[in-house]
Amino acid sequence: MLSVATKSFKHAALKTTAYRSLVAVRSKATLPQLPYGYDELEPVISKDIMETHHAKHHQTYVNNFNVAEEKFEAAVKANDLAQQLALQNALKFNGGGHLNHSIYWENLAPKSQGGGELPKGALLSAIQKEFGSMDSFIEKFNAVAAGVQGSGWCWLGYNKAAQRVEIATSGNQDILQGLVPLLVIDVWEHAYYLQYKNVRAEYLKKVWDVVNWKTVAERFAKAQH
Repeated sequence: MLSVATKSFKHAALKTTAYRSLVAVRSKATLPQLPYGYDELEPVISKDIMETHHAKHHQTYVNNFNVAEEKFEAAVKANDLAQQLALQNALKFNGGGHLNHSIYWENLAPKSQGGGELPKGALLSAIQKEFGSMDSFIEKFNAVAAGVQGSGWCWLGYNKAAQRVEIATSGNQDILQGLVPLLVIDVWEHAYYLQYKNVRAEYLKKVWDVVNWKTVAERFAKAQH
């Protein structure tokens, strides 16, 4: 008969082996392809901004996340807890940058692909219930987004417990906490500065002309299950 301690040790060893096997086959993060050209969001967002934002800024987050993850996996194999802890900030910052940007790109679309078309159905009803109207929602969202200090993101999220949509913010590259992400607008300066300079409010006013409400509605439908 195996002792409880022996069984626990073997169970832990199997879990470690399984984790290492998973690490060995896990694919690296990759830069998502955009479903539109860099120039297709003009005049709202310029080609220069889109190319720099996607191919340089987002790519850097992907590259740095993969490097940090490789180092973390090596630290796990080496049982180096200090190194694992030291890498947490790099994983959080670059992983968050990758995730947040991936959602942001999906939230945008050229007008030829439905960008700017207002939501309908259940999503529209949920927004109207909380904010009164789409105009009131956009006004409130823009006020919150303009008030983000430094760099960050403004979100429309779904609160599963309360069964309602809410506006929230996250700083730097922090991901949205406590809500299911439906819509996000990037308010880092690199998202608008080349075109709008320091006038964040003007960028926020114009960006709704290329918001892809279809993807927001899809996330909303999934969030309710």
